[in-house]
Amino acid sequence: MPASAGRKPNGGGPAGKRPWPRETPQGEVHLDRDRAVEELKRFLDLAVREMQLAIEYEIQTPSASADATGEAEVTVAFHGADQDLLLEHNAELLLALEHIAHRWLRLDPRLHDHVRFDCGEYRATRLEELKLSARVAAQRVRETGQPFQFNPMSSRERRIIHLELNGAAGVRTVSEGTGDRRQLVIYPAGKK
Repeated sequence: MPASAGRKPNGGGPAGKRPWPRETPQGEVHLDRDRAVEELKRFLDLAVREMQLAIEYEIQTPSASADATGEAEVTVAFHGADQDLLLEHNAELLLALEHIAHRWLRLDPRLHDHVRFDCGEYRATRLEELKLSARVAAQRVRETGQPFQFNPMSSRERRIIHLELNGAAGVRTVSEGTGDRRQLVIYPAGKK
């Protein structure tokens, strides 16, 4: 059977439809949570079966106000005997599955933060670590007047720090560098 046999048009969900409507006139995109959940179930059933993982998942959809607070609109939580596999090497497999799921859903990049995968509270713990690091680094910058540069990190993690320090007194944040070497730097307010 050819590799493309049985695929739906456009590689997306039912009849090739994306789990969000087209852009509104203002350029906004919104996630169709029901369709996204349906497609995630199809993807995860296939991925878990083909990878022969001893793992189960639960899809959660927080309240409609989640988007306004920056929380994911759809969260997939994994648990089971192979959960350590998902978390090895800084959760590389977990993040890879999430990336492939975004591709499966054909999500607009602006919606990537709306669908998140977690396992053993890894993402929640990492989020709190980043926020704490941001606050501690900002305090250090205020006290010393010297910039603080984080190690290279993903755009998602840099965004968390930017949001945590948005409006913080006496500091400003800037992403510098390119590609995998892109870093977040906290500067004293007023210094370039």
